[in-house]
Amino acid sequence: MYTRYLSRLFSAMAGPRPVVLSGPSGAGKSTLLKKLLKEYEGIFGFSVSHTTRSPRPGEENGKDYHYVTREYMQASIDKGEFIESAVFSGNMYGTSKASVQAVMDKNLICVLDIDMQGVRAVKTTDLNPIYIFIQPPSMSILEKRLRDRETESEESLQKRLHAAQVDMVISKDPGIFDVVIVNDSLDDAYGKLKDTLIEEIKKVQKTNLSS
Repeated sequence: MYTRYLSRLFSAMAGPRPVVLSGPSGAGKSTLLKKLLKEYEGIFGFSVSHTTRSPRPGEENGKDYHYVTREYMQASIDKGEFIESAVFSGNMYGTSKASVQAVMDKNLICVLDIDMQGVRAVKTTDLNPIYIFIQPPSMSILEKRLRDRETESEESLQKRLHAAQVDMVISKDPGIFDVVIVNDSLDDAYGKLKDTLIEEIKKVQKTNLSS
């Protein structure tokens, strides 16, 4: 029933094909995404996720995440207002339908930065995004990146590393992702990301010029 509802919802959505960006924390998704949004201003829109965790220093409500209470988020999920949601390290994360619709209504390529569980949830809908997985060069490099952040407890860091190992194995399954990008060199990884999305970018640019 819920899946059929989502299918009807996304069938009614008009606009450019969205992008699902996934990968372990520390793989460089945020850095690549920021470069993309800066270079192609007015082309992409970021689907702002919801979370019950507290903001980190420098993060802004409504820009980095919608920071909400567990009670509010659970009630919204129960009402069917979320495309996907997950619990990680005791905190809830999710993508609301309203966040995606708000971006697509502006004729922008909607970017969804979600985990593997979220990827599987989106695959049950008719959203039809381009699925991209950002992968670190190695687990040792990923661990160093996470430790250098100094934002994780040892327990939280080990959970992230374990989740990263699982995700990297799943990403190799046929049909899960359209493209897997190894972020060894930022410039090379960014070039591959642009190559993957250039056709959709051109479509939006053409539409914007004619409007």
